[in-house]
Amino acid sequence: MADAPVNSSLTPQPGHLYVVATPIGNLADLTERARAILGSVDLVACEDTRTTGSMLTRFGLHRDLVAYHDHNEIETAERLADQLAAGKSIAVVSDAGTPAISDPGFRLVRACRRRSLPVVPVPGACAVTAVLSASGLPTNGFLFAGFLVAKTSARVAFLEKYRDFEFTLALYESCHRIDKFADEIVEKLGPDRVVCIAREVTKLHETFLIGRAAEVRDRLLKGSLKGEFVVLIAPVDFVL
Repeated sequence: MADAPVNSSLTPQPGHLYVVATPIGNLADLTERARAILGSVDLVACEDTRTTGSMLTRFGLHRDLVAYHDHNEIETAERLADQLAAGKSIAVVSDAGTPAISDPGFRLVRACRRRSLPVVPVPGACAVTAVLSASGLPTNGFLFAGFLVAKTSARVAFLEKYRDFEFTLALYESCHRIDKFADEIVEKLGPDRVVCIAREVTKLHETFLIGRAAEVRDRLLKGSLKGEFVVLIAPVDFVL
């Protein structure tokens, strides 16, 4: 009987960068392909070596890790690209979710593209798409703005600029500002604007608050403000 064919997509190739999505909460969301790549590459570039090291250990994986985060991304991207050019296989991961989507990764990918080095996506969890898929708000088009700057005037300017945007607005927000941002949405877009505020998606205390902005804000303030938040704002004429 012939051996089963080897799935080459599970085997890292020399000189290739793998952009690997990791779970945003539930470890069962790590894909088979991600696990195979993370267990075989020469090096894993990650935001926090402790966080990624702990995750890999949970899966029985042990790889060399290098810190690659907001504070060293510019210089580290070029060093990693040098190693790729020399034939090493590297996976880049963030602490949770998909690298380069409001997380480190963009500069390394750009460095590789500039040198014509192969970049391979290994897709998986992403908080914004997870919330969009389960929110009930329009998904035919959306604008993802990541984290808005902390300055109140900048957030208000964003809301005013996109007040009449025809598609859903999608943002990430810090637990330190989510209450204030909810107030700003009500004040600038009106109490009846349909919104979704999701907290701790795929985790034990996952919460979806969906409805009119004023009602959602009031419900938000009655619960825990800890954790990671995704905010969706429906088009002005949308009715849930």
